[in-house]
Amino acid sequence: MPVVADMGEKSVVLVSGGLDSATVLALAREQNHSCYALTFDYGQRHRIELDAAHHVAKLLGAVDHRVVQLDIGWIGGSALTDNDIPVPDAPSDGIPVTYVPARNTVFLATALGWAEVLGAQDIYIGANAVDYSGYPDCRPEFIQAFEKLANLATRAGVEGKAFHIHAPLMLMSKAEIIRTGVRLGVDYSLTVSCYNPDLDGLACGVCDACRLRRQGFADAGVADPTRYYYR
Repeated sequence: MPVVADMGEKSVVLVSGGLDSATVLALAREQNHSCYALTFDYGQRHRIELDAAHHVAKLLGAVDHRVVQLDIGWIGGSALTDNDIPVPDAPSDGIPVTYVPARNTVFLATALGWAEVLGAQDIYIGANAVDYSGYPDCRPEFIQAFEKLANLATRAGVEGKAFHIHAPLMLMSKAEIIRTGVRLGVDYSLTVSCYNPDLDGLACGVCDACRLRRQGFADAGVADPTRYYYR
């Protein structure tokens, strides 16, 4: 059954439909926040995650859940938005082609605008700098810099109603994230992490996101509920 929604201070939570963002939503709920979930239809090829985000937001008691059409896929340059760039099935050196240019900057800026209108001073994001793919916008330096920007660029910030950008998973391993979510009642079978699922939503099992997810469940000693297909 979904959690009863309305609680304490308002917060905006970025919910992608993946494992990390589901855990962040559960953590915000544990801290007695009334959570306003925000998901982006940004031109991603793995659109099954939009359905997952809907189920996660409902299960974890979001007060409201908005799916915003904000196409940044036209920019290109990423295997997650450009059909001409294959999703790699092996680790690569440096920043991988699954990096989406400026994605978290654009997402947080939109979340900031909604938060200001809602009167929410807290924004949550599932950024992680331990078990992750090396994206530059998932680092502590980025989160700190965006929080500074948020308080310089908004009326609320100038008037002393400071915004706080929370990335509670930042220094956690994938196993620690999974154990935390299990404790909080997250149903990970509803989440989608795969960058290259098939038409039925089955995970490829070989992309970077699948490898990190599968290893995380193994390290956590938790049964992996992911449905995989094998090419």
